[in-house]
Amino acid sequence: MTTKTWLRRNTKPLHGKRIAITGSTGGLGRELCRDLALLGADLILLDRNAERSNAFREELLGEFDGRSIECISVDLSDFSSVRRATEELKQREIDCFLHNAGAYSIPRKICDTGYDNVFQINFVSPYYMIRELLPNLRARGGRAVAVGSIAHNYSKIDPDDVDFSTRTKASKVYGNAKRYLTYSLLSLAEQEEGVDVCVAHPGISFTNITAHYPKLIFALIKHPMKVIFMKPKHACLSILLGVYEKCSSDEWIGPRLFDVWGLPKKKKLRTASPEERARIAHIAENIYQKLR
Repeated sequence: MTTKTWLRRNTKPLHGKRIAITGSTGGLGRELCRDLALLGADLILLDRNAERSNAFREELLGEFDGRSIECISVDLSDFSSVRRATEELKQREIDCFLHNAGAYSIPRKICDTGYDNVFQINFVSPYYMIRELLPNLRARGGRAVAVGSIAHNYSKIDPDDVDFSTRTKASKVYGNAKRYLTYSLLSLAEQEEGVDVCVAHPGISFTNITAHYPKLIFALIKHPMKVIFMKPKHACLSILLGVYEKCSSDEWIGPRLFDVWGLPKKKKLRTASPEERARIAHIAENIYQKLR
């Protein structure tokens, strides 16, 4: 099935809807924005690199007439930037907040919040933004969609080392942050009535986040990776479906074949015990309250 055929069968027009999306200039983000604009949505691009974001805005305006496309600069590792961008979003009438940005193997540091930057970028900042935006989304019957990852199952949480700042293995550090993001949002989905909260994951796709290998190794494997992994334009369909599907507190959306390949499907998610889920929700809410 082609992407166009899937879009025709599984989506409906988004004219009059305003969607804010983090990480819009990355591999998945660019494809998501194009699909959303094609469906008629107005966009707010949330990116760290203002120059790149504005260039992409001009590109989109050239492709899609009549769309309203704005840019808001935000660095998810800088909480003052996150707070400012969130306040700007509160002044807009947004129908959907879509968290797509992520960081995997990057130079580690402790952020202004006291948390490890991988943890802050992938969990602390998006959770804070979604919690702050819930009243605005509720007023419009909107939704929040976050990009999860199968990496969330690479490790269990450690309440004595919440952000895994003492760990060094990138897959576990990233997986821990995605575990917090996934289950804290599923907890919100269980409590929230006026806003649909959804976690979707793209499976395995060749994007900037996969380019974390040493340069020589990456040069050798990047072409096979492009053949083996799903292209971003296909992988982003799972996330796009999150803009439409209503998920329960024990479901997420991802590729139907082993959570890695194929067209998107809503599935049950049972990778954490009720006790761990409750602990994640409790820790997430404590972090949010401290940052308010």
